[in-house]
Amino acid sequence: MRRRQGGVPRRGALGGARRRPRRADGGDRRTRARIGVADRERLRRDGDLRRPAALDDTSGDLVSAQQLDGRVSAWGRPVIDFHCHFPVPEEFTPDADAAYAAANGAEKLAKLRDDWRWYQEQWWTAYGFPFPEDIEPPEDVQRTRWEAEIESAQLDAVVFVTGGGNAQLARIVAPSPRMVGFAHHDPFAPGAADELRRAVVDDGMRGYKLIAPALRGPIDHPDLRPVWAAAEELGIPVLVHFGPLDGGGGTAWHENISPLRLHDVAKAFTYVPFVIPHFGCGYPRELLHLAWACRNVHVDTSGNNEWIRWMPYELTVADLFRRFYETVGPERILFGSDSASFPRGLARKYYDTQFAAVAEVGIPDSDLSLIFHDNAARLLKLPTVGATSSAGEADGAR
Repeated sequence: MRRRQGGVPRRGALGGARRRPRRADGGDRRTRARIGVADRERLRRDGDLRRPAALDDTSGDLVSAQQLDGRVSAWGRPVIDFHCHFPVPEEFTPDADAAYAAANGAEKLAKLRDDWRWYQEQWWTAYGFPFPEDIEPPEDVQRTRWEAEIESAQLDAVVFVTGGGNAQLARIVAPSPRMVGFAHHDPFAPGAADELRRAVVDDGMRGYKLIAPALRGPIDHPDLRPVWAAAEELGIPVLVHFGPLDGGGGTAWHENISPLRLHDVAKAFTYVPFVIPHFGCGYPRELLHLAWACRNVHVDTSGNNEWIRWMPYELTVADLFRRFYETVGPERILFGSDSASFPRGLARKYYDTQFAAVAEVGIPDSDLSLIFHDNAARLLKLPTVGATSSAGEADGAR
């Protein structure tokens, strides 16, 4: 069974007009956001955000022949989608499934899978998406389809964070100048650090993707230090999923469920840009605290963010953008969609929702350029389209 991340999309996630809470000093959230931008400009001017000069070069060996042009997307601005999955058959939790079957029996595992399928059907139906294909076509067909999606939407680039293994994904993205691939192998496997180096240096992978609740051990285990050291040495971003996995009927608890489990790792490897997707996927408070403590922690906005329906308080996508913009700042927010399978292809509804959300919040155009394009370009060492020479100082990447 191919496992997919995410949950049942919510209709009307942005809702109607919302009254902005007032601060005790009479300012509202938009005022506080403007103050935050001014403070960031002051810090840049005074040099407080500088990294060591030796770590400031982003024009090294990872810059490929990709000559992106910052073309304007269907949404009126250049876009790099930082979070997609190339649609090939793939198991994300085989070890967990095998352990469950051994402990509880194959029949119960089958029942859990049936429950998961039921939730998935509710998800696809609620959002009006066509169901994924039962049998996915060969990878060359899927690549052609995705190339057509990229051209139709006029995206500058799409990042596939998974795709059937490092070698397969490298083979898939190599012919396509607007496709970027991430390594996504098991960090606990023997030789994982060397495999990361090989995937980046030989295969051209530009980052590393992990699913924390699918790992066989704690993400802060000492055995993983060589992997983090390799990522730091290579100067690549590491994207780590925390929170519920597979949406309804999936995994809601694991020793790696909270983003705060990454705290000591992010502190120890402060030059690695860690990216936590889906606004923390049910753990926005924990992600905010982690990002507060660690300037090398970023957030991506990808997915339907259905988890907001399962919070004990009202929350919208606009609320998430507002809070992360006001605290983490625009330099550490990256746009993504979590698009994957066909016939849906590019999840344009997720794009529409996020563009509506940032319009509601009132984020300035220069900061939108960071969120939707230049932050990703900077971490991936691709051409930027805005004035982001100072913004790069917030990521901690080499």
